Amino acid sequence: MRFDLLKVLLVDDNQHMRILLIEILRAIGVRHVFEATDGAEALSLLRKVAIDVVLTDLSMNGLDGIDFMHLVRRSPDSPNPFVPVVMITGHSTERRVHEARDAGVNEFLTKPVTARGVIHRLTLLVENPRPFIRTETYFGPDRRRRDDPRYRGERRREEDRATYVDDVQEQRVHPTRRI
Repeated sequence: MRFDLLKVLLVDDNQHMRILLIEILRAIGVRHVFEATDGAEALSLLRKVAIDVVLTDLSMNGLDGIDFMHLVRRSPDSPNPFVPVVMITGHSTERRVHEARDAGVNEFLTKPVTARGVIHRLTLLVENPRPFIRTETYFGPDRRRRDDPRYRGERRREEDRATYVDDVQEQRVHPTRRI
């Protein structure tokens, strides 16, 4: 894995957390780290720099991580709706995890962070990217980790209509595919 080629944006209003993450990223070879103290500043940076991965806190003063994600994924003037995002938080209740997932984050990392956890999430994003889907109520990475070829049951929600998205085209999901 060539971490040295990644451009990583850290979004956190806590300077100590940014310093810790910068040290972890530098230790694994990341050379291009950009910092923002809230979602608004992060959006501005995304417009100026071609960022490869965003690591963002969930709870911040100003524009928080959830609102930031909604703007990145759903805003018509989003600089990069496909950018991979890891949400980092000390608020790991099931409700908050689901809120982040539903906002379109790719991965979730609970504080206290470890170098191993950061490396694992970055590796997942780069080596095993999930396709993006679009439904009436969601746009972001496919929330399923993998397709199970042995699954023969009904779709969980027949009314769901998902569209897989890539940078070039959109394709309708096969009607028998589980959502």
